[in-house]
Amino acid sequence: MNLISRLPWLKVLLYLLLIVYAIITLIPFLWALSASFKPLSEIINGAPNFIPQNFTLDNYKQLFLQEPLFFRWLFNSVIIAISVTFLNLILNSMAGYALARLRFVGKRFWFFLILAVLAVPAQITLIPTFLILKALGWLNSYQGMIVPSMVNATFIFMMRQFFVNFPKELEEAAQLDGLNTWEIFQNIVLPLAKPALAAQAVFVFMGSWNNFILPLVILFDPEMFTLPLGLNTFKGQYISYWNYIMAASMIFTLPALGIYAFFNRYFIQGVTFTGGKG
Repeated sequence: MNLISRLPWLKVLLYLLLIVYAIITLIPFLWALSASFKPLSEIINGAPNFIPQNFTLDNYKQLFLQEPLFFRWLFNSVIIAISVTFLNLILNSMAGYALARLRFVGKRFWFFLILAVLAVPAQITLIPTFLILKALGWLNSYQGMIVPSMVNATFIFMMRQFFVNFPKELEEAAQLDGLNTWEIFQNIVLPLAKPALAAQAVFVFMGSWNNFILPLVILFDPEMFTLPLGLNTFKGQYISYWNYIMAASMIFTLPALGIYAFFNRYFIQGVTFTGGKG
């Protein structure tokens, strides 16, 4: 019997702390949601009201009907985020499986190199990335945004750890059935790796969807801007249109919520390594 079961008041205290933390976390989001329905004058007057005194849909109308590049920014973000997520799921999983299961020359070297990459802040690689993309002529392009982000050392390491603990008996049984390495990976390993793939998909999509630094460095044509970079255009030297920023931010969160809702069931889905699902 654990400590919480023996002390019911401890369970109540734990729930109270979680509720307080949830409220603190939700307050900024609820304020942003409320501000998206306010005129700019009501936002900048400093009154901390959550219910709009002058409720309006003009902010959303401005984005959808008056801002000519908003849908292009949304399209750019969707294309880049989906492409980056798909490529990461495939390439990180393949690299992780190779490091966990295959034997090849330099395996330990590549593994320790990936660990070394984990220790390097992403900001340090911005200038080399810019120079390489400039030499390739990929500045201000989709491939310039997608290719540098199509693999991630963190998730290669994560998938490698997952596959290290994957039971070899399933793979050996598949080999007896005549499957080669690729068929085992595709038909046996990947279907049972759904929880790890789902977690990776959510984090990679969120990272690409919210990415601001890389687009800021390599994109300079407003038509190629992603949504985070496009939102920054509503901020000026003398005035910032917080009403439009808040409205766009609410739209900006919808795809991320959709991705999480779609993959959430895999987080709570148990996997038993006997070929069945729990």
